[in-house]
Amino acid sequence: MRFSQPLFNRYLVPVGLCLCVLLSVTARPVLAQPAAATPTAPPVPEGLSTVSFFSPAVNRQMKFDIVLPADYSTTDKRYPVIYLLHGFMQNYTVWGRNLAAAFYARELGDLIVVMPDAGNSWYINWAQNNNGQLNNWEDHLIKDLIPYVDAQYRTESSRAGRSIAGLSMGGYGAFMLALRHPDLFVSMASTSGALAHARNRATAIAAGAPMPRPRSTSESEQMAQADAFISTIIDIPGFSKQDDRHPDGIDFLTVEQAQAHDPFHIIYNVPKTRLPHIYIDSGMEDDLINTALEFMQILLINDVPFEFKQAPGRHNSEYWRRSVGHFMASQSEVMQRALGNRP
Repeated sequence: MRFSQPLFNRYLVPVGLCLCVLLSVTARPVLAQPAAATPTAPPVPEGLSTVSFFSPAVNRQMKFDIVLPADYSTTDKRYPVIYLLHGFMQNYTVWGRNLAAAFYARELGDLIVVMPDAGNSWYINWAQNNNGQLNNWEDHLIKDLIPYVDAQYRTESSRAGRSIAGLSMGGYGAFMLALRHPDLFVSMASTSGALAHARNRATAIAAGAPMPRPRSTSESEQMAQADAFISTIIDIPGFSKQDDRHPDGIDFLTVEQAQAHDPFHIIYNVPKTRLPHIYIDSGMEDDLINTALEFMQILLINDVPFEFKQAPGRHNSEYWRRSVGHFMASQSEVMQRALGNRP
């Protein structure tokens, strides 16, 4: 069955690009001391490890965090996998060490959680690369990371055993990748997702507007101290500071290229019977909730099953620490049922 184009509610207007900034720590002044307290890295949760591997798609040595089940070393079982995508100006360490994903992975038990890094790429293959860079970030995940994980770990390597989720930029990335590769993922989840990113870029390209700068000068100045600290945690050669993590090039050269990566556009290309399970949530004080509601309207009009959750909260870590447990539990259950492990 094919989709019907919705008549959008006039109150559900597209919102602009929201840049998600999450600092691992914030230095706080201490009384009777002239200097700010020295930031410290968050502890590495139990069961979490960091893996380095070479990705031909981006011609870089890359890293990802992974959480294995507590019984992984004592059994020969295979486990479903959730891939968690970080937000803009975040990195592979955010989900597991700052946002409680490692805790919920161990609580849920029978699954592997993989947290990759894609810089500020929006998880796409960039249309134009400058200064010898190779920025095929969709291929980095689809062609390099997933096959690597399936080869190195006892995964359920079928569609039924694989889900993808993300926050903000990562929410866009999760929906975009799952809809472009529906045979790879049984579930897709977005929390505070910037789902209209490619649509906004298509509108800007059609209007002849220049590509937006990755961040303003004032933001760069504010990030300088944190950047120096966080780069030591990321520790990817040539890819640890924000100036290095933003691709040098152009994401989309044409409207058609942007539309080919727009969840609002490409969902119509996937037969309803092949759509992944869909989970969407957003904080009620987050401007991006309008985008989530607009996407939900498409699903309602076309009789597509989905899960939607809204709760008090903003576009920040406090909200994501609460949302992660909900969507991970939902995706875990979807995979277990797809694998035939539920009555």
